[in-house]
Amino acid sequence: MSKIPACIPDHHAAPVTPARPDVLVIGGGTAALCAAISARRAGVSVLLLEQAPRWLRGGNTRHSRNFRFCHESPTPLATGLYPEDEFRADLWRATGGTADPALARLLIERSAETTDWLAGAGVQFQPTASGVLPPSRKTAFLLGGGMAMLNALYATAERIGVTIRYESGVQDLRIEQGRLIQAQCRQGAETWALNPRAAIVCCGGSQANRDWLRAQWGEVADGFINRGTPFAAGEVLESLLHQGARPVGDSRNLYLVAVDARSPADDGGIVTRIRCMPAGIVVDARGQRIHDEGGDTASTRYAVWGQRLAGCPGQTAYLILDARGMREAPPSLYPPVLSERIQDLATVLDIPPDSLTATLARYNAAVRPPAAEEDPTGWHTEGLIPPKSRHARPLTEPPFGAYPMRPGVTFTYHGVGVDAATRVRLGDGGIVANLFAAGMIMAPNLIGRGYISGLALTIGIVFGRIAGEEAARHVRG
Repeated sequence: MSKIPACIPDHHAAPVTPARPDVLVIGGGTAALCAAISARRAGVSVLLLEQAPRWLRGGNTRHSRNFRFCHESPTPLATGLYPEDEFRADLWRATGGTADPALARLLIERSAETTDWLAGAGVQFQPTASGVLPPSRKTAFLLGGGMAMLNALYATAERIGVTIRYESGVQDLRIEQGRLIQAQCRQGAETWALNPRAAIVCCGGSQANRDWLRAQWGEVADGFINRGTPFAAGEVLESLLHQGARPVGDSRNLYLVAVDARSPADDGGIVTRIRCMPAGIVVDARGQRIHDEGGDTASTRYAVWGQRLAGCPGQTAYLILDARGMREAPPSLYPPVLSERIQDLATVLDIPPDSLTATLARYNAAVRPPAAEEDPTGWHTEGLIPPKSRHARPLTEPPFGAYPMRPGVTFTYHGVGVDAATRVRLGDGGIVANLFAAGMIMAPNLIGRGYISGLALTIGIVFGRIAGEEAARHVRG
């Protein structure tokens, strides 16, 4: 696919006509901004509708911090190299080989351009030499996190002439004979129709829609916490699917992680995540252990524990630590619930004290040291069900602490199919010629299951740019 150059310098921007924009961008996160900037630089008028108010703009990007990118030469933004073949292997392994091959190739190849493109749009990065973040060979970290990147991209979009309307959403899209005819929009009680020459949907999935979650999961969904934006209600996605867009992914599959049960119902972000299961034991509301806490130590443990919590009664479990475990645990948003005695801790948590006391006693009695003293992770249990295969230190040093946990929804694995130009596919094999999609609404083409860190942001950047280029190409036709 050839690239459209940034042919309109910023100071020669053509007038924007919001009543009938050349390109309508639906959404306000990374994908939407990259699409809007790319389309505007290609010389067409762009109107961006962000459903959130200005102070909550940006979708889940506000909670992000890094993105994955291919680099086959040294860079100050990552340690070592990350060649295309390794990126491809990581993607295939995480998704079980289900990623669309053509889109995967585009994602990987064009990820190599992301840092230069973002830097040209004012985004700043955290160099590895700063030493303030864990070294990463495969991802680049944003200086100031996702919010700083959003602010830079919004400033660039405004400077080059993208019209932005906040608290403005699209509730329905009208498609006829393979073309988008109209977008039904609203802002508060006001509704209006737009007839753009092309549109790009970048408004994510349905994870903030409790009714939709309940329809997929039943009453279990009432125990879920939405980690991200409360504006991902899925109206545009449902409109597209109702009109024949090709569904991709699984509507019942969610990327769940363990979060503190005291988190807000929406928008808690990454700081609510609970990460230190190997340092303690995890029990349900009856005081019984539910799984091997030492078996998962890679980043995949976040999603593993999210699914386990979904299967717990009331979707709630408790991470129990002693003083030693709490010293090892990373900082958390909420302090642990503390008590000098395990019986008293159980009472505070409303767990039967005798049950939790017996569970802890059985665990401590089963702990065995590693065969080699130089292997501190080799502590394990014997004769315990479920076992703790690694990191099984006895929990004996008061005070004892607990983190209540529930499953936190990050995103859904449910979206619309797109072709290599990001045009929305139809279930009958056709396409919608003037309708494009980028970001999490089309991400299930690449991640129908599984995940690798930083991938969602990369999908938004890469396919937002492609969608903007292709929408402008269609308009200029």
